[in-house]
Amino acid sequence: MALKRALKKVYVKALFFCTISCSICAVQRASAQIRPDTSQKPLLAFLEKKTLSAYIIRKPNVIFPETLKGNEEKMKSYIEDFSNKKRDYVMSMYAKGKYLSDKTEKILTKYKLPAELKVLLALESAYDGNAVSPAGAVGYWQISDGVAGEYGIRHVSRLNRAEKAKPIDLKGRKAQTRTTRLKDDRKNFVIATHTAARYLRDKSGTLDANLLLMVASYNCGLGRVLRAIKKSGKSNPDFWDIKKYLPAETRNYVMNFIALNVIFNNYDLFKENKLNFASEKIMLPPDVDKSVTEPLIQ
Repeated sequence: MALKRALKKVYVKALFFCTISCSICAVQRASAQIRPDTSQKPLLAFLEKKTLSAYIIRKPNVIFPETLKGNEEKMKSYIEDFSNKKRDYVMSMYAKGKYLSDKTEKILTKYKLPAELKVLLALESAYDGNAVSPAGAVGYWQISDGVAGEYGIRHVSRLNRAEKAKPIDLKGRKAQTRTTRLKDDRKNFVIATHTAARYLRDKSGTLDANLLLMVASYNCGLGRVLRAIKKSGKSNPDFWDIKKYLPAETRNYVMNFIALNVIFNNYDLFKENKLNFASEKIMLPPDVDKSVTEPLIQ
């Protein structure tokens, strides 16, 4: 009898512990069903990171001067190529032109001419007042003998060797040659710039004040530009309409004029190698953090 009572106690205890264990398991299963599955979070984060960091878009930031707006697509590739291949030249011209740029602009403004024309000093003489072209044009603006005579400024005409060495009778004073006695105002910045401005203003009327046509005429002469206009068959053409009828040198001259103006107008970006001419897709490593790429995605 005592044995039966002992077995009964053991059975009751076993039943009690079994019931408690089952209850605990049931609670754990219910709790697991209620809690969200966090095992997918790393995967989702990885996929999100890969999607956002695939690439960024770098937008164009070049700003054209007002006088050169309207044909940007025809200019961009040339300007970008120019900025890459002639970087040292551009930086040199910008540095040399700092001293004369403001003075030139003031004189051009006096004659109601676009300030962009001041870049002609870089193209003509590289800001060198003593520059002489193979054709005999002299000074900052490379003014020819004919234009100097037309506008009444002192100049030393292009002479052959014998004429240059011929003494001048100075009425008892020590004889000097023509080149040592005469002064050439084309080498004087102020006089030469006023003369060039008058010349450009006078030609602008014939060309309807079209900036690029004025620049073309300064290089190859008004006559050639007028002939190119006639060949185009258009009543009011611009540079792009007559470009193919102009000499190759003049075409490049005008395009260089455009390139320098645009780069100078964006010089800080150019100097830092941050001047963008077109939208560009830049691929990124797949493991770049979202916090890094988000500010760059434009």
